[in-house]
Amino acid sequence: MKKSIALIFAVILVFSSTFGALVSSNSAVSNKASDLYFTLGKSGKKVSLLELTTMTADQLQTVTGKKMNIFEKLSFKVAQRKLKKMIKEDGTVDMKTFEKLTSPTDVEQMTKGFNIGGFALGFFLTFIGVIIAYLIDGKGSSLVKWAWIGAACSAVIYILLAIL
Repeated sequence: MKKSIALIFAVILVFSSTFGALVSSNSAVSNKASDLYFTLGKSGKKVSLLELTTMTADQLQTVTGKKMNIFEKLSFKVAQRKLKKMIKEDGTVDMKTFEKLTSPTDVEQMTKGFNIGGFALGFFLTFIGVIIAYLIDGKGSSLVKWAWIGAACSAVIYILLAIL
């Protein structure tokens, strides 16, 4: 019995004294806005973050080869303002904010389209449907967003029917 306890203690001691370490050096990575490049459009032209913040919507259209509507131009201007705020006075980029803005989960959330299930929940069940959407999918999802839009449409229709 004493030998098995001693063996278990020895194994725990060996495993607890060994560990792995990863040393990260940020000296190789530049945080300057002029050194961070993005590939735009089908042509594959590379544009620095600093150039992107000074680019007009027309210049972006020529680089990407895609005509933008008024809403896309407005969202481009809003994104430019966010990028300009991330660049410090010395030309470096606040990497925490940059990584948060460019994380794939945020981009996926922003680009999700129409969700008929969420709209139907909000439209037919109004605010109870929104609560159900929160319980099903959580905060910040496409289902919740479209449930709110459906509830707003339903509320507008109820108000119009009450007035008439």
